[in-house]
Amino acid sequence: MPTASLYVLAVLCLIVVGSEVLVRKTALRHLGTAVLVILATAVVANLGILPAGSTAEAPVPVYDGIFAYLAPLAIFWILLRVNLRSVLQAGLPMVALFLIGSAGTTLGVLAGMAAVGGPNAIGPLYAAVGGMFTGTYTGGSVNFNAVALHYEVVREGVLYAGSVVVDNILTTVWMVATLALPRLLAPLWPRRDGVLLPERAAPDLGIEDDTETMHPIDLGIVLALGFGALWVSNGLAAMTGIPSILILTVIALVIAQLAQVTRLRGAQTLGMFAVYLFLAVIGAFCDVRAMADLGQLGVTLLAFATVVVCVHGLLTLTAARLLRIDLDLAAVASQANVGGGTSALALARSLGRSDLVLPAVLLGSLGNALGTFLGFWAAGYLLPGLLG
Repeated sequence: MPTASLYVLAVLCLIVVGSEVLVRKTALRHLGTAVLVILATAVVANLGILPAGSTAEAPVPVYDGIFAYLAPLAIFWILLRVNLRSVLQAGLPMVALFLIGSAGTTLGVLAGMAAVGGPNAIGPLYAAVGGMFTGTYTGGSVNFNAVALHYEVVREGVLYAGSVVVDNILTTVWMVATLALPRLLAPLWPRRDGVLLPERAAPDLGIEDDTETMHPIDLGIVLALGFGALWVSNGLAAMTGIPSILILTVIALVIAQLAQVTRLRGAQTLGMFAVYLFLAVIGAFCDVRAMADLGQLGVTLLAFATVVVCVHGLLTLTAARLLRIDLDLAAVASQANVGGGTSALALARSLGRSDLVLPAVLLGSLGNALGTFLGFWAAGYLLPGLLG
């Protein structure tokens, strides 16, 4: 399988282009570019045309670079168009749903481990695995790896690899689900006044919003702002211990309020293309063949993780409906739990909800902080106390 960086990057770019063309010109517009990018890359990777993931033994520099640099740059560039006043309207309900979703994840881990018989089916590290999934489905893979390193799950190659594969598969599936559910459930969803929403047309995919005419000066300034802000945020994070993404978000928000920056063109286009490349890599990590190679352990882990995500989703959506909270908002809050801030940002844009972009990123940052604590609590106290 070709793994040369230029080849991988070229294929990823072509997948994004093909998905965008299909969304613009065919009935697949109803799915949106984000879904098509994920699904197309997953198919291509599982056919062996692209590497299916990146590991320490078989690294794929393009994938690692997109996670390390392009994903935060995408957040920065898109935040340059944020209107802070519109964000405040969605902030508190999203935080409430996010916390409910975090509780749902924790309950789902407990239910999932009980359902598969974790202590017997997975072994003595079942609690650590539960903590890993509590962390990752609260705020992202940073929490997953923090728990895995502490409990030395990384030394158990088959168990760790299986957990990573299952995590990637369920993350991909839930991204597709949260893109589809707002449209499917809209006829049943009440407004705050109790009136049911009519069936929605296709979501506003923001295609025209992502089309810009830019001058080389605009492009140069936008690129320089992004690279410079990322450099500064990484440096400050190393000195202070504050997560880099939080610092980057603050820098972007401050800059975005300047009139000179609001007149710049190119940030939206660069940001969305970077988001699509990130989603493409998420799709590439959905390695079905690796799942098949795991045998019974893979089935156990997949069943466990499926219960986790289902309990999380059911609790989040039920709470949103009872509280008459907007369905798009609920989907983005849930995606911030399961997929992290960048995935939630991509979902908000794909749903045509630019007012939810900043809350999505901020919830992702909250999840990075909260997920580690919940993960260690689940691994050290909750699961051993109730199942051990």
